[in-house]
Amino acid sequence: MADAKVIPFDDDRSRGAAVQRPARRRAAGSRRKGEPVVVREVQPVPGRALPQDDVPVTQEEQPAPEPRPGGTSLERRIAGGLSFLRRRLTGDYEIDEFGYDQELTDQVLMSLIRPVYEKYFRVEVKGVENIPSDGGALIVANHSGTLPLDGLMMQVAVHDNHPANRHLRLLAADLVFMLPVVNELARKAGHTLACSEDAERLLERGELVGVMPEGFKGIGKPFSERYKLQRFGRGGFVSTALRAGTPIIPCSIVGAEEIYPMIGNAKTLARLLGFPYFPITPTFPWLGPLGAIPLPTKWTIQFGEPIRTDGYPPEAADDPMLMFNLTDQVREQIQHTLYKLLVQRRSVFF
Repeated sequence: MADAKVIPFDDDRSRGAAVQRPARRRAAGSRRKGEPVVVREVQPVPGRALPQDDVPVTQEEQPAPEPRPGGTSLERRIAGGLSFLRRRLTGDYEIDEFGYDQELTDQVLMSLIRPVYEKYFRVEVKGVENIPSDGGALIVANHSGTLPLDGLMMQVAVHDNHPANRHLRLLAADLVFMLPVVNELARKAGHTLACSEDAERLLERGELVGVMPEGFKGIGKPFSERYKLQRFGRGGFVSTALRAGTPIIPCSIVGAEEIYPMIGNAKTLARLLGFPYFPITPTFPWLGPLGAIPLPTKWTIQFGEPIRTDGYPPEAADDPMLMFNLTDQVREQIQHTLYKLLVQRRSVFF
């Protein structure tokens, strides 16, 4: 038998021992039957580099385990939700003088409206670059749809599409603030009474204010008059914009007219209930609560080029002829855009 070859190892050498290996070696990785498998760390031999596969891996070099997909995001959402509940329960949140609760609007109300905006009505937004990044501005839009869903969709459109995620403060009719539950939710969402005093205060604070001058005449008109603008009142919104020196941004909304095709108006019932109208549609009141589900029409909201008012003197707000001309200009621009969008529309639902 050939002489055994002695190979020194650091751990054995420190004890003065030598490990003797037979000249005839078994194949790498083989073992005798019944022999237990021994796993040991390979130690480097002085002056001899280890093969790449034999390089020991330290604890610091081991790769960190990959986080499960969505785990971190889920944890953040849970923590955010718990933090939100804690602030609501302890009263640690702010509302402005009009009752607007921005945190509740962003985290709850917008989250409830957004699926309807994105998935049901599939709203397409154009011209959002015409809305200023800061400072006050008055957005004037057409009003339709039997129920005022167009205002809510416009509110989401401004917030989700504007680079600055601006909040739209809508001016609402008296009836909104007379209804239980609706009154509180409207205040929390930033809506306020449609009066020149409140609108002027908001504009002077640099807020983005939305108004629909047609009022109930627009939202409650019959289906046969769809997309035909009604009177814009006496031009009070123009006077407010002139006093605040803020631009007026015309806005045209297509798609809302068909969600509840109003084919009749039960005026006697409306008077008994104190409503400006009681709509009769192909599905309501015949189908009961199911008839109140709007049709899934395809919407387009386009913001037009702003009409500047800062070049007029302060006394211009009291000039009836100027107010009439500016009101007519805004109305004509909205009507023209409505016709253009209707020509471009492929279908009511697609």
